[in-house]
Amino acid sequence: MKYSLLFPNRNLDYKKTSDLTVHDIGMDSVLLKLSEEKNEQTYITNVMKMITADPENARFRSDVFDDIYRNKEMRGELLELLDKVDFLKEYGSYRHDNDHDPGVWDLLHRLEEINDYIESIGAIYGCLSRADIHSEGLLGLKKYVSDLYEDNGFEGLKKDIKNLRADTSCLKSVTVGINLNERFEACGIGLISINNKPFTKAPLVSHFMDKVTGKDIINEGTDWKEGYRFDEITAKSPYSDGREFIPPAFSPLAMMSLMKVSEADDTTRTVTNYMDKITDRMLSQTVKHLRNVLNRYTMLTVTDITDLMPEFIFYIRWAEYIEKMRDKGAAFCKPLAKDPGESEGSFSMEAEGVYNIKLLAEHSGDTIGDIVTNCLDFSDEHTLYILTGANMGGKTTITQTIGQLFFMAQAGIYVPATKFEYVPVDDIFTHFPADEDKTMDLGRLGEECKRFKEIYELSTEKSLMLLNETFSTTSFEEGYYIARDCSKAILRKGIRTIYNTHMHKLAMEIDSINDEQYKAKAASLVVKAKEGRRLYEVEVAPPKGLSYARDIAEKYGVTFEMLTK
Repeated sequence: MKYSLLFPNRNLDYKKTSDLTVHDIGMDSVLLKLSEEKNEQTYITNVMKMITADPENARFRSDVFDDIYRNKEMRGELLELLDKVDFLKEYGSYRHDNDHDPGVWDLLHRLEEINDYIESIGAIYGCLSRADIHSEGLLGLKKYVSDLYEDNGFEGLKKDIKNLRADTSCLKSVTVGINLNERFEACGIGLISINNKPFTKAPLVSHFMDKVTGKDIINEGTDWKEGYRFDEITAKSPYSDGREFIPPAFSPLAMMSLMKVSEADDTTRTVTNYMDKITDRMLSQTVKHLRNVLNRYTMLTVTDITDLMPEFIFYIRWAEYIEKMRDKGAAFCKPLAKDPGESEGSFSMEAEGVYNIKLLAEHSGDTIGDIVTNCLDFSDEHTLYILTGANMGGKTTITQTIGQLFFMAQAGIYVPATKFEYVPVDDIFTHFPADEDKTMDLGRLGEECKRFKEIYELSTEKSLMLLNETFSTTSFEEGYYIARDCSKAILRKGIRTIYNTHMHKLAMEIDSINDEQYKAKAASLVVKAKEGRRLYEVEVAPPKGLSYARDIAEKYGVTFEMLTK
């Protein structure tokens, strides 16, 4: 089984968080900032969306990221390897070895690829050996690379490749003879010699010998020798149906056009294929030697290591981004995943100094200004938060923040907080206001009800649910009764939830929502304000009621006194 730094246990149940959830919690715009490469953005996003509630998986990733973040020099060395390894993966001839019987050029390219692969293996092992690593993931990779090196007989392979490269490096040119018919058209091609120097301005060959030699003899230089012989070349028909292939006659003026291979020109392509076969025949002993050596390593798969490079990129791009934000003054910490029931008092989340990572985008300068942070926990007594407060007071911001914390922590990434201990969730569900065009058929309330039922049925006691002004598009009384029933259903399942709503009555009647037979309980969470000024902080406290409406009325000048002044 291939080694992975992201999926140490492929038997786990991974759920895929929806694109809508990623958008609702504000992470889609953050993910785009990690890389300018589209393929990297896509890969990072897809990995982030795969969520499992397994704490060991989260701890494994978190430790790997911590190692990669702390070892900046190692990150640089790994990035240098990326281009070479990525090229091998995308364009290497090993991808096509089963498509055809490889000729000399395929074998030579394969030779170079394996040499690059060996160097990459050594480079990865070297940078892991020099780095200060402690994670199970990177220590395991170090051993994996070492075992891979030994199991594939890399010492013998390095020696074989060194010898092969020495043999093939002296092949610099070939001398061929072209027979002409009575119209001075080429009608046959023959090998005269294989040389260890390229042609420059060598003397013109003045005559040919008509004896045939069957050996590949590499001659010193390209000067004419009296012992040269003409070795006529025949090759297997390039036609797939076995038809006899007669080398096409062409005039000297047409030879230049044959050097430009056109995808649309079948004749040119046929001649090129024929020339490849002729080359194989010319270098028969070399081809045989190459094949014999490389066949001993047919089990060697370049993807053992190349598949790891995107995983390194995942961690490295996040490390670069967080390092940049920390340099500007932003706070991040390593999350700690706990097993269910491990914390005293049945805490399933303890978060301190948390903030919405999207706020960092508002600070484009060299330093991050003051960002209001909050502390919050999930426990049996605080399973469902009914969050109320003034409009524009930060309710949506804190709702998104909780989703971001779990989303990033379970990917192993540092989180925007000073402390974050948590029991992982199996999925994140959001219920934010829908776009107008999505509510045409059912109406806003019908759409909201349908969507809530869908996510409720998918959720479990291990899930996280974030509700933003849910059931607020109807009359207050109708919305209140629906919201109360849904809140009771949430507590029955024990789903960790933040319900951001303007329905203060829902928070005022917490006691009627809580049921003694359920361990999970609801609590009122409010956005703090002081003398009408929004503080963007939250606290567990009774709702402020209509005082917030008065604040908004005064802000926009629509109190009776202000209107009639």
